[in-house]
Amino acid sequence: MKPLVIITGVGPGTGSAMARRFHDGGYQVAMLARTAERLTDLERELPNAFAVPCDVADPAALTAALDAIEQRAGVPKVVIHNAVGGAFGNFLDIDPQVLQQNFQINVMALLHLARWAAPRLEVAGGGALLVTGNTSAVRGKAAFAGFAPSKAAQRILAESIAREMGPRGVHVSFMMIDAVIDVPWARARMADKPDDFFIKPSDIAEEVWHVTHQPRSAWSFLTEVRPFHEAW
Repeated sequence: MKPLVIITGVGPGTGSAMARRFHDGGYQVAMLARTAERLTDLERELPNAFAVPCDVADPAALTAALDAIEQRAGVPKVVIHNAVGGAFGNFLDIDPQVLQQNFQINVMALLHLARWAAPRLEVAGGGALLVTGNTSAVRGKAAFAGFAPSKAAQRILAESIAREMGPRGVHVSFMMIDAVIDVPWARARMADKPDDFFIKPSDIAEEVWHVTHQPRSAWSFLTEVRPFHEAW
């Protein structure tokens, strides 16, 4: 039986690229998104991938989706929390409910996902839980008040889980993507930028594959990826 990866937040960029990379690597791929229709083409492209409609901000819906995946495909080997809630605006302008909703997606969904997955990974002999993040996890810019606090909390939560589960054979990691991801809407907004300004989703997926398959003697927790000339 093929190993299973569960990926939340499978959209047209990083999520789809990760689904393709793990599928090509011999995995079954459970793809979570708010609506299954977004994943119809990807399901047709990838015979061993299947869509699971789920709003990860709803704890009951997330648990039900995970239980359904387990019943269909077994216990995962890799779990990736790629779903993200974001918003721009300073602390005076944003609706406080926006930040609360982003906490539900970025932090609380990770907590529920880890509480479901980590014990199963441990019993199965090990596995990996990876979270995709960005530089808002380590700095709070003025216009990111509705987003950065949730990503910082997400990184700290992931570190806490890693310290708990690492000695028990479960590799938990946080990948900080310091770049503009090469997706159509970003290209449209930044049409004046050269190709090498953007980070390619397929290259992110390749590094995710690498980190989730590191040998136990050399596990990474925090990894950073950025284009070669990104200022940082």
